[in-house]
Amino acid sequence: MTPDQIRLVQDSFHEVLPIRVAAAALFYERLFAIDSDLRALFLASDMPKQGAKLMASLGFVVRGLDHANTVLPTVRELAKRHVTYGVKEHHYPIVGQALIDTLAASHGTAFTPAVREAWEAAYALLASVMIAAAREDQLAA
Repeated sequence: MTPDQIRLVQDSFHEVLPIRVAAAALFYERLFAIDSDLRALFLASDMPKQGAKLMASLGFVVRGLDHANTVLPTVRELAKRHVTYGVKEHHYPIVGQALIDTLAASHGTAFTPAVREAWEAAYALLASVMIAAAREDQLAA
């Protein structure tokens, strides 16, 4: 990611914070609309708490984009936990689409092509690290 992309992601996420509860609800609504089978991974979840965890994790990663080496160990551990929840590699593009759709809906016209591209780059980085960590964990098991 370029420094400009990092700034765009961080600035646009700052705009989501005031509506984080609604944004999280919209994210899961969109996620389940894309793939209703994913609902099964959340049957025992308190969705408002799950949404708060989502936004906290996303905030942690977004704040750490300009010093990724400090957040990557936590991201790797998050990926390993997600494996135990039943998350599979093919779920990552679905989550990415739900995230981009949520951000686009939340930002309206402020979600410019440059902002979209920055978020896509950020999510690609996050997903690649998480997928690699999950693969490593599964090979070690």
